[in-house]
Amino acid sequence: MSGRDLFCQPRRIRRGAALTLLFTSVLVAGAATGSLPGPDRKSSADEAGSAAPAGRHVDVAEAAAEAMAAGKSPMEAAERAVSRSGDRWGAVYSEGEYEEFEEALDGEYTGVGLWARRERDGRIEVTKVRAGSPAAVAGIRAGDRLRSVDGEQVAGRPVTEVVSLLRGDATDAPAGTAVKVGMERGTRAWDLTLRRATLSTDPVTVQKLADGITVVRIASFTKGSGDAVRAALRHAPAGIGVILDLRGNSGGLVTEAVTAASAFLDGGLVATYDVDGDQRALHAEPGGDTGRPLVALVDGGTMSAAELLTGALQDRGRAVVVGSRTFGKGSVQMPSRLPDGSVAELTVGHYRTPSGRAVDGRGITPDLDADQQVVERAETVLSGLGES
Repeated sequence: MSGRDLFCQPRRIRRGAALTLLFTSVLVAGAATGSLPGPDRKSSADEAGSAAPAGRHVDVAEAAAEAMAAGKSPMEAAERAVSRSGDRWGAVYSEGEYEEFEEALDGEYTGVGLWARRERDGRIEVTKVRAGSPAAVAGIRAGDRLRSVDGEQVAGRPVTEVVSLLRGDATDAPAGTAVKVGMERGTRAWDLTLRRATLSTDPVTVQKLADGITVVRIASFTKGSGDAVRAALRHAPAGIGVILDLRGNSGGLVTEAVTAASAFLDGGLVATYDVDGDQRALHAEPGGDTGRPLVALVDGGTMSAAELLTGALQDRGRAVVVGSRTFGKGSVQMPSRLPDGSVAELTVGHYRTPSGRAVDGRGITPDLDADQQVVERAETVLSGLGES
């Protein structure tokens, strides 16, 4: 089983894909206020709620209000209403879940700072420990095995369940709360108590290949990721190609995706979108590096804001796209606050690439299909672009 990040998994996965698709901040505040949020501003369900459109939002709000008046759960009533609406990307979050969601978009999360995987024999092995995290301070290191969490044995359990225990999902445990873990290293076994902490993500990583090519990987578009891409490009060797790795990128803040696009474009259209029929547009800032050879890597896990960026680079002739067809989520959600403080997010529109291509349900087809040795294929493409 592949490794999983034990502190960055979304809580209550039962709520569906919406919890993992960070595009939900989208154009949310933009949809409500008439302009997209700045890079330092979070979307606000309270702000958007007053401007929420008629139709589905009204139906869901009324269902929640009626349930509250009858002494029933407004959140459960809202979830049933969303399910009946047929909105594929609609979701309802508790107040705590929505706050955590926005923290994730800000590049923060609550956890202990370790990654792990389940071995074939069912044991849970630590694969990586974040420097300075509670796990690192406690002396946990890669190769250690996790035996138990708060007294519950974890061997044989799905990693998602182990995630839930470590994070304290059952009680929405905040930073500062304690979690007792049983560890094992060789023949030594010991118990220790960790305190969950608020940690920051590293959504953008940079790797230099032997031939001088720079690989910029964007895991998600959280706060500051667009500027991190710009910085990576400034430090890349002059005249040498760049590989922009968007594989597995589930989306994020659309403003950050536009900032990333601005690193490679000299102004111009990035995407258009509609909110209840009202057409709007997103533009790159002028001054980007338009001469450096560029290849974008995508796969079936490339979603939402990552697809928006891919489509812009492909349509504008700025990058050769290599990999496999992307996921196909090009919808715009707007949040509204329900009577009990929970938040409903429902689809209000869709976005299109600069050439007018719809992405939702279709995805983006790469210029060059590649399922294996994708980076090597990208290097070959870049060598050809450099010679042209």
